[in-house]
Amino acid sequence: MTTNVLVLYYSLKGQTAALARHAARGVESAGAEAVVRTVPKVSTVTEATEAAIPEAGSPYASLDDLERCDGLLLGSPTRFGNMAAPLKYFLDGTSGLWLNGTLSDKPAGVFTSTSSLHGGQETTLLTMILPLIHHGMLWAGIPYTENAVRDTRTGGGPYGASHLANSWNETLSDHEKTLAQALGKRVADLAQRLRDSRE
Repeated sequence: MTTNVLVLYYSLKGQTAALARHAARGVESAGAEAVVRTVPKVSTVTEATEAAIPEAGSPYASLDDLERCDGLLLGSPTRFGNMAAPLKYFLDGTSGLWLNGTLSDKPAGVFTSTSSLHGGQETTLLTMILPLIHHGMLWAGIPYTENAVRDTRTGGGPYGASHLANSWNETLSDHEKTLAQALGKRVADLAQRLRDSRE
């Protein structure tokens, strides 16, 4: 049975979706299956405002997607140093999985996009991992053995993959692509090893 890594993200302008695609490539390079999902927008009254099926792009995530995954990659644009409301809204609905320990001992990595260099990339990555730690997941960052962590002048670091989205870096840089793929591969490798140890 193939290892399944859920790549779950919210993207408003497309940069976080681009990171998700590269993270999925990293998952697949490790021989695992990447299941790419997104979440709908929410209104000011915090209710889902999108149709049940998106017109284009990734399908919407369900709790079943989380239940079936062997690992998780979670991505969001930065909102004041934290994840965007639609992703938080989705995670807030996972208490049933938390009560059952469904995600416990599964690896997770995080990724984000900001429009300024010091716009909260690290705090967003750190705060995104907190609910996953409550679920008992194992945080997989990007080690400094990945040369691009040291060399990047745009996004990416030891906490996770990221993109600096501004006028001189509108699309993902080579380092950002490399780090998103490295994170995907790392989570997939860890998921496979942990799954093998349980079988």
